[in-house]
Amino acid sequence: MAATLAMVGCASGPVPPDWRAEALQAVQDAQAAYLKGDSAGEARQFERARGEITRTGNPALMARAELMRCATHVASLVFEPCAGYDVLQADAAPAERAYAAYLAGHAAAADLALLPEAQRRVASAGASADAALKEQPDPLSRLVAAGVLFQSGQASPATIALAVDTASEQGWRRPLLAWLYVQFERAKKAGDMAEAARLRRRIDLVLGPPSVKPAP
Repeated sequence: MAATLAMVGCASGPVPPDWRAEALQAVQDAQAAYLKGDSAGEARQFERARGEITRTGNPALMARAELMRCATHVASLVFEPCAGYDVLQADAAPAERAYAAYLAGHAAAADLALLPEAQRRVASAGASADAALKEQPDPLSRLVAAGVLFQSGQASPATIALAVDTASEQGWRRPLLAWLYVQFERAKKAGDMAEAARLRRRIDLVLGPPSVKPAP
C-alpha cells in the first residue's frame, strides 16, 4: 500500500510531483511515532500527510493513507473503527475495501485475493499461519497480520511470541507492551506465576521508572 501511495517514476521519466514523496514520508513518520508510543507526534505527522493528499482531491488515495494508519493500530492490538477511512469508503477502490474488512477481522473469501501479498499469504495459510507469519520479512506487515489473527481468536502462543520478538527487535514500545501484556495475562490465567513475574519485570523495564512512564 505504501508503494502504491508513493507511485514514484523511474529515473529516466518525469520528475514525480513533490506531494507524493511528502505524503508518503509523513505517513511513515506518523507510523514510526505511533509505534514508539508518541500519539501526539503521530497525529501531527498524519495531519501533514492529509494536507499533502488533499491537494490532489483524490479520496481513494486518502482512504489508502487512512488504512495505513489503522493498520499500525491493529499491529499494536488497538481494535477500533477506522473512522478516517469510513467517511471515504464510498469512493474507495475494491482493494482498499477488502483491506478495511481484513483489518476489522471480517474479510470474506473474495477479499483475500485483493489483499497486499504480505497479508494474503498469512490470511490464506489456515493452519500454517504461524509459518507464513514467520516468513514475512517486513516487521510491520508481520505485526499487522498477527494483530488480525489475535482479533479473530486465531493467534497461537507462537504467534504472540513472534509478535513480541518482532516489536522488541524494532524497539517499537507500543506494540511490544501490548503483546507483552497478552503474554502476561495468559501466564496468570494458566497459573504460571514465575512466568507472569518474569513478564511483569519485562513490562516494567519497557515502561521505565515511574517518573518517566508514558500515559497508558
